[in-house]
Amino acid sequence: MVLKEMTLDEKIDLIHGNGMPGWRKPSPLAYLGNGGAGFVLGVERLGIPLIQMSDAAYGVRGSQMNGRYSTALPSNVAAAASWDTSAACEYGALIGRELRAQGYNMTLGGGVNLARELRNGRTFEYQGEDPLLAGTMVGNRIKCEGEQHVISDIKHYAINDQESGRNEVNAIIGERAMRESDLLAFELGVEIGNPSAVMCSYNAVNGDFACENKFLLTEVLKKDWKFKGFVLSDWGGTHSTVKASAAGLDNEEPEQNFYGASMKAAVQAGTVPMAELDDHVLRILRSEFASGVVDYPTKKFVVDVEAGFETARTIAEQSIVLLKNQGGALPLDAGRLRTIAVIGTNADMGMISGGGSAQVDPPGMQQGGWQRHVWFPTSPMKAIQAQAKSAEVKFDSGADVNSAAALAKKSDVAIVFAHQWTSEGMDLPNLSLPENQDALIEKVAAANPHTIVVLETGTAVTMPWLSKVSGVVEAWYAGSKGADAVANILFGEVNPSAKLPITFPMSVADLPHPTLVKPPAGAQGAAAVMRTGSAKPTFSVDYSEGLKVGYKWYDAEKKQVLFPFGFGLSYTTYSYSGLHVKHGAETTVSFTVKNTGSRAGAEIAEVYAALPAAANEPPKRLVGWSKVALKAGESREVTVSVAPRMLSIYDVEAHGWKLVPGEYAIMVGGSSQELPLHEGMDVK
Repeated sequence: MVLKEMTLDEKIDLIHGNGMPGWRKPSPLAYLGNGGAGFVLGVERLGIPLIQMSDAAYGVRGSQMNGRYSTALPSNVAAAASWDTSAACEYGALIGRELRAQGYNMTLGGGVNLARELRNGRTFEYQGEDPLLAGTMVGNRIKCEGEQHVISDIKHYAINDQESGRNEVNAIIGERAMRESDLLAFELGVEIGNPSAVMCSYNAVNGDFACENKFLLTEVLKKDWKFKGFVLSDWGGTHSTVKASAAGLDNEEPEQNFYGASMKAAVQAGTVPMAELDDHVLRILRSEFASGVVDYPTKKFVVDVEAGFETARTIAEQSIVLLKNQGGALPLDAGRLRTIAVIGTNADMGMISGGGSAQVDPPGMQQGGWQRHVWFPTSPMKAIQAQAKSAEVKFDSGADVNSAAALAKKSDVAIVFAHQWTSEGMDLPNLSLPENQDALIEKVAAANPHTIVVLETGTAVTMPWLSKVSGVVEAWYAGSKGADAVANILFGEVNPSAKLPITFPMSVADLPHPTLVKPPAGAQGAAAVMRTGSAKPTFSVDYSEGLKVGYKWYDAEKKQVLFPFGFGLSYTTYSYSGLHVKHGAETTVSFTVKNTGSRAGAEIAEVYAALPAAANEPPKRLVGWSKVALKAGESREVTVSVAPRMLSIYDVEAHGWKLVPGEYAIMVGGSSQELPLHEGMDVK
């Protein structure tokens, strides 16, 4: 009904953005924006509101531009480490509420690109290396975000797995490999989360840029998955008018280089059919109505800061992974400690966050800068002092390793806070801790064997000092209340339950691509590609490892890892028994988990399957899991339902999923490399 009433100019207004602060030349309509990533005009006479967008990967960005405050949640890879769908829902709901409080009605979060390249500067924005875990977690986040009456988003579609040359790179990958890895994560996210929008990525896939890739946008997304929402380009990721429109791009961001006057002329000339334009507009209108932004207009209100802190802290506590705990070094006994050394850059004041468009503005700072090291004011030292009130807690920045070692030597325990900053727009040179931190940890551990390392990282790191320290805790980018969450884990107020959503390799030599593929010298560069809409990528990454992403690569190549996918320790212990597998329309896997330790905890019980040899698959894949809360000594029977697709392969010729007849093995346990229960299953 609305579409029928719209003029051609009103339709054109709906399919492009109107600039953003700091993006090339300002738009004459900039005054209508909300200080966020961009906005789309509405149709006031028909009751269609403006779409006000915010980057909101782990909290609302651009809040300080309009005099507001945002909660910074733990990074997305941290949230994935919780393996907790209810935590993912809380994550999305909080962002949805805070978006509306600040006058935004669309999120640009929802990242789910698989961790094919661990040096990718945006790994912290995504949900790990496994499609089932990543798709399930992002889907639950998106579902609960959208329930707050905001236009929800999933991105960056697709195979946007590195930042180096992201505007010019062509990702080469076979259809089956794509369907069973990166695209499966998106497929699950779309099914579970029902997002209003999909953001197409900068890179090309098999020769065509993602935002004008008919296979991705029309054949897979809109036809196979029956996606009803709209596709918007990543910022400056549109390359054409006619080709992009025919391929299925519905909205150009953040300007109108191709979807403004050029689109109007193309429609008037008949090179873009009116029916095609109407489909773009219809999808945007439909998402506005379906999400509730028409019926529930935004009205700014004050964010509940304390409630946000509470959510950030509890999600962080579920996301922090205990990687090493030699001789029960943790939890620390506050009553027995007299002296504690807190060592590391800014560990007296704050914890680091991830950069780029995900960066949440910290309190008291105007927009944090696109690639600026931002430390949230959540003080590890103060949180440790609050836990160990009778101990003397002293700080050393670690800038002078000898000074730090001297402090460690005269302390009962040394806690080293090590960081690795990552950001959109760059990849890491390697997986080592930067700024001489490996040498610092070595020296501190030599001075005091009772050394605990707390890692604040956006991806995996190598640990040449691992054998010399007594404890390692992966805190990721832990958000507004990260320090309190870390202290609660260190002192046993909370029993750690998180498990790794990515494999930590021994070294970069073990990665599928030991050398990061970068643009060739003399390539035109990202700015030129975005400015001219160049139709050709300048270099390629050949993902010849195909299906072998993450743990599937290390399994297939028989490579030893530092810490496997799905690994995480607890302050209690668990045993598994009584596996029973029943194959039917859905396969059910039942088993018993027992808490064999002396304190309550939650175990993430993981279910894997090995497919028949004829399937030509990696050795095993995650097919389900259950997070089970158990009191000390308690046992519980757990049943995990496995959907047929999770046991299937994608048949390119048949254009669908199929079960391969033969003998399957079902494996259950506490990590991808600790699977004590096995049972065969014959599929006819």
